[in-house]
Amino acid sequence: MTDTLSPAQAPAPATTSVSPTAGQLWTRSRTLLAALLTLIVFGVLYAAARTGENHDALDPRSPDPSGSRAVAQLLHDQGVTTTVVTTTDAAVAAAGPGTTVLVTAPDLLTKRQQGAVHQAMERSSGRFVLLAPGEPSIGRIAPGVHYTGPVPVQVLEPGCGLTAARTAGSAETGGGSYATSARDADRCYPDAPGDFTLLRLPSANGGDTVVLGTHTLLQNENLAEQGNASLALQILGAHPKLVWYLPSLSDASAFGGGQESFLDLIPDGWNWAVLQLFIAAALAALWRARRLGPVVAERLPATVRASEATEGRARLYRHGRARGRAAEVLRTAARDRLAPLLGVPPAQAHDPDVLPASVAARLDDPGVDPHSLLHGPPPPDDAALLRLADDLDALERRVLLNERKATP
Repeated sequence: MTDTLSPAQAPAPATTSVSPTAGQLWTRSRTLLAALLTLIVFGVLYAAARTGENHDALDPRSPDPSGSRAVAQLLHDQGVTTTVVTTTDAAVAAAGPGTTVLVTAPDLLTKRQQGAVHQAMERSSGRFVLLAPGEPSIGRIAPGVHYTGPVPVQVLEPGCGLTAARTAGSAETGGGSYATSARDADRCYPDAPGDFTLLRLPSANGGDTVVLGTHTLLQNENLAEQGNASLALQILGAHPKLVWYLPSLSDASAFGGGQESFLDLIPDGWNWAVLQLFIAAALAALWRARRLGPVVAERLPATVRASEATEGRARLYRHGRARGRAAEVLRTAARDRLAPLLGVPPAQAHDPDVLPASVAARLDDPGVDPHSLLHGPPPPDDAALLRLADDLDALERRVLLNERKATP
């Protein structure tokens, strides 16, 4: 009976799964997971190392090379009191007459913090010193100043009439360059025509704002170079009180009482970076995507007989223990052959109430149950499957013999 099975009538075994197993998934992904784990470990170790090196950067209490204890000690010797604050509210509250407020990292402030510093600058009759502000902050804190780009830290000449700059002479400035249209501004240490690394802008209340492009000259390791110490002391020691503002991640004012979302805390440059990553990922997907063309008929190198294909498929069924599927294929083929013999329409050939009734009426044999043969349960073992094949074959022969006898 196996010769009656054709490739078109034998679908794939229902019990065979093509989904990858857990072992296969692990084999495929372990290299990627190992690389990801290595990257995470390296990042944590690198961040820890960098944190250990730079936790005291620009801190007036730190004697490390990147700290600023030396300039704070010199200011103390000149009678200037230095107070360290880590919140915007404390820095703004301390601003006033006779006070210099140093903002060490304006780019780390949120929009709300930058706006608060700007408002304090407009009200204050003291001095604000903005240290190395970039594009994200300079436009909000000092609207009249424009960031023209990064420049290398180098020894530059004053090139202006500001007393502090002329007294200090050449100094290690740079880092960032700025331009302003304010007529009464002092423009010092130019690195290019129209671009300056130090600006002083007087305010209407009698105070002023100093924009310095680099923090290098305030660090312990660079204070003794060129005129760095003189320039730092004159800029920071203009008043008897110095408020040294070190922005902190624990500053609650950064969140504005819950008025700003998480996206507001992300610097503007990160938005463009994320957009570039999405574009790169899309281009990579287009590059690596599988391109399917039109279906092309392929000539087989050899012709396989139907009996061989049927036998091979039967062996696959046996290997997969798909007895239920094999039995259904046998029954479907038997129903397709019996329906024309009994005059049953093809649309009703697989109806369990139509074809078995026609077979029973033609055979008129109580010992034969056509419904069980054509629509019964799957066989429990291989021997039952073989008996089913033989019974279906015998059923077809009896129906065919009866039809031939009934034909005059």
